[in-house]
Amino acid sequence: MRFTIFQDSRLGDRKGNEDRVAYSYSRDVLLMVIADGMGGHDQGEVAAEIAVTEITRRFQQEARNRLRRPFEFLVSSIQSAHRAIVSHAVEHNLLECPRTTCVACIVQNGRAFWAHAGDSRLYVLRNGALVAATQDHSKVQQMIEAGEITTEAAARHPDRNKIYSCLGGVVPPLIDAGHDIALEAGDTVLLSTDGFWSQIPPNILGNMLRKQSVMDLLPGLLTEAQRRAQGESDNLSVVAMTWENQDDARLPDTQSLDDEQFATSTNTTAQLDAAAPATDDVTDEDIERAIAEIQSAIRKVPR
Repeated sequence: MRFTIFQDSRLGDRKGNEDRVAYSYSRDVLLMVIADGMGGHDQGEVAAEIAVTEITRRFQQEARNRLRRPFEFLVSSIQSAHRAIVSHAVEHNLLECPRTTCVACIVQNGRAFWAHAGDSRLYVLRNGALVAATQDHSKVQQMIEAGEITTEAAARHPDRNKIYSCLGGVVPPLIDAGHDIALEAGDTVLLSTDGFWSQIPPNILGNMLRKQSVMDLLPGLLTEAQRRAQGESDNLSVVAMTWENQDDARLPDTQSLDDEQFATSTNTTAQLDAAAPATDDVTDEDIERAIAEIQSAIRKVPR
């Protein structure tokens, strides 16, 4: 496999970070996963940590070779994460079960497969256009589908944070498995929490990715997303992969891994694997230059 991958999670304007994010890959399979602990419930960060850790653990158990049924793996591992969160609540005698959203993606044999619960999103971007996306399990998304409000109005609606599917709680999550898509060279698959996607429209992402790599663009774009929230930024997390970008010298060499070796990067408290490849540092000047370009592009797009 040949791909460029970027991952980061930031505090935003919150007191603590309840987002958890990770990627892990073997010679032939890549996993990306994000969980956004729900702040209206106790220990949201614990629920997110359990979700990312459990899904990544299952991946490293079952993807030593290619996964036979990627969709089944995604759904069953998300369900397993839900059960692990509930077990944690029971074991610690919690009055309320911690809760989290989750979105996970598998890339294998040149195809992307994904599943999600809640309003953490996945986009597939190609040549500046959005070609696939998850649909939020949220009240405002239901209102959009019913024709009651527009997408623009949903971004400002008072119920925009109300979701009807999550991991944790007494009701098992509704898990949507998206259709798989054949990746073309230069396609970007991006997963993010609402602190990021609520501020950065996918058309901006697509247009900017035509000019910059995920490694160069996303640090500045995370900074710009927080700035646009005007002091009320939620946690912001992104993991993004560009497929077979031949112009980027930072492509990891997955064939250098042993048959049962995984390279993993995560912001969970218990680091899953020390074999994560190092990425080039991005300087402050790089970020400032990227932000200037981003702000110029965003000013041309109505909110």
